[in-house]
Amino acid sequence: MMRYLIYALVPLVVLLLAATLACIVGYFIIQVSGDLSLQKVINKATQVFLVLSIFPAMTYLKVNKHDLGFAARPLFLKQLLQGFGLGLITLLPVFIVLYTLGINVIDDTQSWTLVWLAEKTGLALLLALLISLIEEPLFRGILLVSLTRKLPVVAAIVISAAYYAALHFIKTKTEIPAQAINLSSGFHLMGDAFANLLNPEIASAFFALLMVGIFLGLLRTRANTSLGLCVGCHTCWVWQIKMSKTLFNTDYSTDYAYLVSAYDGVIGLLVTGWLMLVVLGYVCYQRKACRL
Repeated sequence: MMRYLIYALVPLVVLLLAATLACIVGYFIIQVSGDLSLQKVINKATQVFLVLSIFPAMTYLKVNKHDLGFAARPLFLKQLLQGFGLGLITLLPVFIVLYTLGINVIDDTQSWTLVWLAEKTGLALLLALLISLIEEPLFRGILLVSLTRKLPVVAAIVISAAYYAALHFIKTKTEIPAQAINLSSGFHLMGDAFANLLNPEIASAFFALLMVGIFLGLLRTRANTSLGLCVGCHTCWVWQIKMSKTLFNTDYSTDYAYLVSAYDGVIGLLVTGWLMLVVLGYVCYQRKACRL
């Protein structure tokens, strides 16, 4: 049990190292360009270092692209489309419910033209794909692969999902004036960012993202080279959320507003419950199939 705990904490050590390095690098970046926000620089730098950590981790663990889940290009592109379709099927019902309950209200202040809609759709899709191509190799790639080598698959999926969810909330809104910044400033911001994980207001959004991570983890472990499915599904989810924020406003005054969180007006109790049902349905189906 202690050995399992140590393995589960290794990603946290990597995260702390990446954040520490980002605090130091961020300080020197601010010295060169003082008009930037230190907390934003540290946030972006941490993300960059986490992504870059994939390569030394691959060398240390003797992991190749195939082990990460990347299929050959034709199959990977096919998986992208399949995953995108799965993402549409699994999240579109949530938006239908949000609109039906009056939580999502059409934004009639927008200039609704075909050109405007095409631009917003294309940009949202591009950003969603970029986010997925960064996050999926990190969380459902190297992190999940490394954990499954040391832990039971179920534990590895849940732990990787927990890190995935937590990373969305390790942030702070604190701003330090340029003239007051010193080498320790970044570490004060880092402390505030990690302390935000204890904020009870993030609970509903955290559990929704935890279920997102578990769902994608199950999708990833169904085959050796299934990362394309995760990227496609993740892309579709992010794209739908971005388009929802473009086309709708969130009415937090409605009686059903508790179903969403302030994080993005979409994820919350509704997403948590819906994905939990989907995951349980998938698990029951798999067990039934194994008995046949």
